[in-house]
Amino acid sequence: MSELRISDLRVEVETESGPKEILKGVNLTVRSGEVHAIMGPNGSGKSTLAYSIAGHPKYTITGGSVTLDGVELSQLTVDERARAGLFLAMQYPIEVPGVSVANFLRTAKTALSGEAPKVRTWVKDVNAALERVGLDGSFAARSLNEGFSGGEKKRNEIAQLELLNPKFAILDETDSGLDIDALRIVSEGVNRYTAQGDRGLLLITHYTRILNYIKPDYVHVFVDGHVVEEGGVELADRLEIEGYDRFVRSAAKVDA
Repeated sequence: MSELRISDLRVEVETESGPKEILKGVNLTVRSGEVHAIMGPNGSGKSTLAYSIAGHPKYTITGGSVTLDGVELSQLTVDERARAGLFLAMQYPIEVPGVSVANFLRTAKTALSGEAPKVRTWVKDVNAALERVGLDGSFAARSLNEGFSGGEKKRNEIAQLELLNPKFAILDETDSGLDIDALRIVSEGVNRYTAQGDRGLLLITHYTRILNYIKPDYVHVFVDGHVVEEGGVELADRLEIEGYDRFVRSAAKVDA
């Protein structure tokens, strides 16, 4: 069984007034076959957690560790983390002019597997993956995310997830900006990925609506840079009714 373990993780970011601590001791373990949802208000550090795990240079790990199958990820480059089995779907996928979706995916697949997929079968695989997320084959020849709508970018990320098929996937607010139909399509793609039974998912979101489609095994409430409460899907149902105010107020009292 594979395992992504986050232990007392502390992360800071450089600001105009100096370093600012964003993550203040995060503890979380995702095992293969598990779906974990992280929920919390804006500014709580959820995206910082995602990007720190993936190796974004903007964020500096000052304490704790992140390991994948016992390997310390902070000692690996971004591409080495991907080859170790980590995948990040970004909240705001970047545009890469001049690099087609098909070429980007083939390069990524080659880097991960150590050998290039056969062109003929790969084109069919890419077109099939795009079709499953509601994008026609013409998207394969277009520059990566350039001119894509927000929903098209998110669906393209899920096509990448299916084709690259990592051990662990982190989805950073993949549901933001999606209409009802796009949310359903994206969720179906995520569910195809987790249905393999040996993949781990860390789903970061503000809202419970995506959890109507993707059922988490564990829900973690994230406030002020750390997990303040954990539970099952019933915790998400409580958040839908009560919101985050109770947790925010509690965190403010602790900091006072």
